[in-house]
Parts: sequence; structure tokens; C-alpha cells
Amino acid sequence: MLLLEGAQAGLSWITILKKRENYRKAFDGFNAQAVAGYDRRKVKQLLSNEGIVRNRLKIEGTIKNARAFIEVQREFGSFDRYIWRFVDGRPIVNGWKSLKDIPAKTPLSDVISRDLKKRGFTFVGSTICYAFMQAVGMVNDHTIRCFLHQKHPHRRPRAAS
Repeated sequence: MLLLEGAQAGLSWITILKKRENYRKAFDGFNAQAVAGYDRRKVKQLLSNEGIVRNRLKIEGTIKNARAFIEVQREFGSFDRYIWRFVDGRPIVNGWKSLKDIPAKTPLSDVISRDLKKRGFTFVGSTICYAFMQAVGMVNDHTIRCFLHQKHPHRRPRAAS
């Protein structure tokens, strides 16, 4: 999920959503061990893959992030354990009345972004981190009138391992 959020930086989310399966194939099913081992030849191959965003910095950043991801797994036992500690293992449930009230980033996403960068991640600015938090269920930003707002608001999803 973090790979896709980073790929989306500066682009519309629908662009990446339409390319999600291409990303899955191009990046070995999102296998961090495989991606961490990519070399220059693999980068060149990815740069010619029309099914993904062919941006050298994003591709190289994905490889760098896979290596940092593995280090986080080593330190914390899993990425899941690492990332969920920022919310004490429970989703933050917000009470937004309208979509315009939902922020693009928060002080917590600022903290997570800084921590990820300190650990060697790239393409993990605060806005990307907040979008990741929303996508994996760390924060429930459904508006209060949305039927999904109350659906499992305190249940920790099986997210981002």
C-alpha cells in the first residue's frame, strides 16, 4: 500500500488505481524481499514498463523503501506492529460533517512521515502518510452521514504487514 501511495505522489489516485495490477506484476506481487534485491538492470526494465508510472525517482524510491521496510520488520517484528503503534493499535475515528472538512495531513501524519524518513524511506511526505493511514484503516475519515462511518469503527483491520 505504501508503494502505491508513493507512486501516486503528484498524480490522481485513479491513475494509480487503474495501474494497480500492473504494479503488482511489475513489483513481484509487492514482495519486499524481491524488490529490495532489484538492480540497475531491473530499474531499466521497469522504466520501459508502460503499465506503471515510469519515473526513475519513484522506482528507485520503491527499491529503497523495500530495504527500509525489511529493516523495520527486523526491528519491530512486522511493519504492522511498527505502524499501528502510532495509534495505539486502534483506528482514530473522526467525526467529519462533510468531505471538505477532511484534512490532507495531520500532526500525527507529520510524526509518521518524519519517523519513516529517519528510517530511510522516501516518498513518504505527510500527505502520503495520511492517505496511507486512511487506506489501511488507521484513521476513519468517513463523514458522519456515511454508512461506513460506524462500520467496525474500533476494530483493527488486518493491515499493512
